[in-house]
Amino acid sequence: MSQSDSDGVSLSVRAAEKRDAGRGVARIPELARRQLGVLSGDTVVIEGTKTTVAKMWPADSSVPENVVQIDGDTRANAGAHVGDTVTVRTKDTSSIAEAERVTLTPPPGFTESQQIAEREATKTLRNRPVRAGEQIRIEGLDQEPFKVTDTDPDGDVRITSTTTVQVVGTGSEQTSGSAGGSSNKTATGGTSSSGGTSGSAAPNSTSSSDSGPSVDADTEPTSGVTYEDIGGLDDELELVREMIELPLSEPELFRRLGVDPPSGVLLYGPPGTGKTLIARAVANEVDANFETISGPEIMSKYKGESEERLREVFENAEANAPTIIFFDEIDSIAGTRDDDGDAENRIVGQLLTLMDGLDARGEVIVIGATNRVDVIDPALRRGGRFDREIQIGVPDAEGRKEILEVHTRGMPLDDDISVDAIARRTHGFVGADLDSVTSEAAMAAIRGRPTDTEDREEWNRSPTVRKRHFDEALASVEPSAMREYVAESPNTDFSDVGGLEDAKQILRESVEWPLTYDRLFEETNTSPPSGVLLHGPPGTGKTLLARALAGETDVNFVRVDGPEIVDRYVGESEKAIREVFERARQSAPSIVFFDEIDAITAARGDSHEVTERVVSQLLTELDGMRENPNLVVLAATNRKDQIDPALLRPGRLDTHVLVGEPDRKAREKILEVHTRGKPLSEAIDIDELAGELEGYTGADLEALVRTASMKAIRELAGKYDAEEANERAGEVVIERRHLEAARENGKPTR
Repeated sequence: MSQSDSDGVSLSVRAAEKRDAGRGVARIPELARRQLGVLSGDTVVIEGTKTTVAKMWPADSSVPENVVQIDGDTRANAGAHVGDTVTVRTKDTSSIAEAERVTLTPPPGFTESQQIAEREATKTLRNRPVRAGEQIRIEGLDQEPFKVTDTDPDGDVRITSTTTVQVVGTGSEQTSGSAGGSSNKTATGGTSSSGGTSGSAAPNSTSSSDSGPSVDADTEPTSGVTYEDIGGLDDELELVREMIELPLSEPELFRRLGVDPPSGVLLYGPPGTGKTLIARAVANEVDANFETISGPEIMSKYKGESEERLREVFENAEANAPTIIFFDEIDSIAGTRDDDGDAENRIVGQLLTLMDGLDARGEVIVIGATNRVDVIDPALRRGGRFDREIQIGVPDAEGRKEILEVHTRGMPLDDDISVDAIARRTHGFVGADLDSVTSEAAMAAIRGRPTDTEDREEWNRSPTVRKRHFDEALASVEPSAMREYVAESPNTDFSDVGGLEDAKQILRESVEWPLTYDRLFEETNTSPPSGVLLHGPPGTGKTLLARALAGETDVNFVRVDGPEIVDRYVGESEKAIREVFERARQSAPSIVFFDEIDAITAARGDSHEVTERVVSQLLTELDGMRENPNLVVLAATNRKDQIDPALLRPGRLDTHVLVGEPDRKAREKILEVHTRGKPLSEAIDIDELAGELEGYTGADLEALVRTASMKAIRELAGKYDAEEANERAGEVVIERRHLEAARENGKPTR
């Protein structure tokens, strides 16, 4: 940070915090605040190529001392981009008058009623310093910015509770639409793409495909997505900016260094993580045109026409340089060339030629996005074409919190909602999934509105989304990376498992502890177990333990039945194993549970060729798990001796838990679980019954209680017709004789 004059400091621009978007806030580090002599809430002047005013708030202690954090609107009003240097000055509070009237022009296509728009604008903009000619985004009204067209008095003014805020449309249709259009979209977390909500206008963007028309002739075009609308991808966003902004803003730097600027960036990762969103945000934030090409629209049935369309795109891009060409789903037109795909081969060849022919000035940059990076032709992935490949992965808890802050920014949340808690519960959710969660929570709130007309109208004026609405949403939305493999969402926990205390403790230490006590493992340099094998006789509760563990730890649960992996076609079985682990890694922390694992892991040399290949693939995947401590493999078998010994050594399925036949105490606890909530006769003593059932497994005891219940139901159903039997349901009692009859009918598993 440098002193620029007696009352100003020079600071580097950084994107605002997610929650500050649209609030007209400049966050300044403590050193700069003291140097300027301003207090929190004071007005400061930010001077880039233009000048604007903002409200000063303190920055977090982790922010460097030479940085000012401002949102997309403030950057546009100051004529600055991220990374630019601006001068921040104090503003004499006596020179800021309280506004008597402020006139706003809504963005094109605005459909809210004038009355609602003015009420929301008055509430949202209170205590906000503004000046005529600037743009401001109003959360809850529209995702595009409004323009301040006039103020009374002139100059810099502050909006107060007594200010009259007028919203004046540019056409008769502007303020006459029905209530709820754009504000509902904001409230439910509407997106331009998967990773975040559409946001305020980008500065100086001349986007041809992503921007709306200007408010009037002398206003720069505006567009939806800014850096504040992308959560959990700060590092990836910085890499993309570095590759794209530098060649466009400082091409002469590359000439002096004697190197060509980068010509392409490939963004890859699972669907819904924000690849398209990053490309749009970067294009909106820099002075560049933006050409979007969806892969399939290039294809034509006529020979040569597809290549001609590609050439036209690059010719237009060079004519309107600087330009960013964005290929969405690039794998659909740039797959690996082979002898069968004549049209696809020609398109790849044309794309290679065009990328090699890009002007070395660096004024045309190509961005490709794909979730199938391995199918792209290798010739495109070398230096000089796609120079850098950036993985856009599944967000961690901190990233999910940022994404949720973006999506709930314009949502009226109740005080009982903790964004942190929701972020911790949503393992494996990508940006698109979290968008669905917020949308579903808003829909749950709407469904739960009061039925009385007057109360409903009152709720509509001031809606609230509560914790129970998010609970409903989380129950109905699964992480997209897991939908193909999650056969069930376990709703059982260890309280539903009778006995087996030693097994429960070992499972907790293997799965729950590495997530809960990560610092302890790190401090002692200890790697948690990577695999747990549950073995023992049939019916002792191995599968139930695995499901209960998933419910207990609230992590993603991928269940794979051994036999379903085996496929008669060469390579398909191994591919199925790879896909299971890939999905689990994307959605970590996860538990991968192989039930009846002996079906696919018989000892090599004594088994079928397919099984041998599956064992080899499984060994490879287990060895690779050391890099991901948030992934645990559970396996269950009643034939441990049949499993290939290489799987059972340390570092693979190294923790072996015997789930044996329950003793008397365990049988008592199992019976307590299975008789919970049942109308048992007072004459039945669970402790005494447990002593009589020597040799019964957990499954046998469950079957015994169920059979006894059916006998009690059968007695009542046989005496009365269906209607009367249902009315007498309270008379059902499970007596000792029912249990004795059940014991005679069913023998314990041997």
